[in-house]
Amino acid sequence: MSLETLYQPVQDDFTRVNQLIAEQLGSDVPLVEQIGHYIVDSGGKRLRPLLVLLSARALGYQDQGHQRLATVIEFLHTATLLHDDVVDTSDLRRGRTTANARWGNAPSVLVGDFLYSRAFQMMVSLGSLPIMKVLSDATAVIAEGEVMQLVNVKNPDLTEAQYLQVIHSKTAMLFQAAAQSGAMLAGATPAQEQALADYGQRLGMAFQLVDDVLDYRGDASTMGKNLGDDLAEGKATLPLIQAMKTASAADSKLIRNAIRQGGLEHLDTICAVVESSGALDYTLNKAKAAAEQAGEAIQDLPDSPFKTSLTELISLSVARVS
Repeated sequence: MSLETLYQPVQDDFTRVNQLIAEQLGSDVPLVEQIGHYIVDSGGKRLRPLLVLLSARALGYQDQGHQRLATVIEFLHTATLLHDDVVDTSDLRRGRTTANARWGNAPSVLVGDFLYSRAFQMMVSLGSLPIMKVLSDATAVIAEGEVMQLVNVKNPDLTEAQYLQVIHSKTAMLFQAAAQSGAMLAGATPAQEQALADYGQRLGMAFQLVDDVLDYRGDASTMGKNLGDDLAEGKATLPLIQAMKTASAADSKLIRNAIRQGGLEHLDTICAVVESSGALDYTLNKAKAAAEQAGEAIQDLPDSPFKTSLTELISLSVARVS
């Protein structure tokens, strides 16, 4: 199943979400709209709003509130991207110049703040305090994840457990909140709500771990980012953490020094080391295990085209790497 096929059961919903995104980006300040549209329209897959739509529909939801909820999730995600690119001094995202590289850091941060605020305005309109609690808690955890990552930049002693906590907070949390809030909107039982929360969390972990592999085994033209971006920023991701455990003392020292210094001076050598040491396969196996757990979490949901798409999304999460 292709990515496009996954969207078919909620295609009409998705069309309305895109309309809502355009409507809710409206502002009396032209630069807000300009930057907002630039990043929202930059070709993202909209996976997190897709989780909202599929989760709600999989539990029989028939109203339109999930469309607004999906828009909220997309705005929260987009705000984090704007802030991330400033923190990481990134100049390329999804194959395009980042907003901060084009307009500067201050406008990017402020438009990110606007998107957070607009998301919470839309949350209020849903009229559900439990959903607001899930999403507000999630944004706090995501911010904590960003800080955890920041304080560990150029730290070669980051452990695997610490790194998994970072990506749980920074990446998987919004996947979890998207699936869980969609279920809540549909009136899920406690068991169904937990199942979809677990599904989203495991799926988010799988996606991030595969991204970690792609940073050393990917194709920049298809990834929309530069190979070795994490290393250039001094980030000790799981492939590097595992390679330092299993590679020779000399190679491990090379990786440690590269993390401490940042930059790409030894990228080709380090790519060869993480490949030959088995660190990429180790990371990919972790991703596959998380993906398997995601499938187990939703196995008791009623069969439907929506559940099929949720299931196929798991397969696609790990099929992106060769």
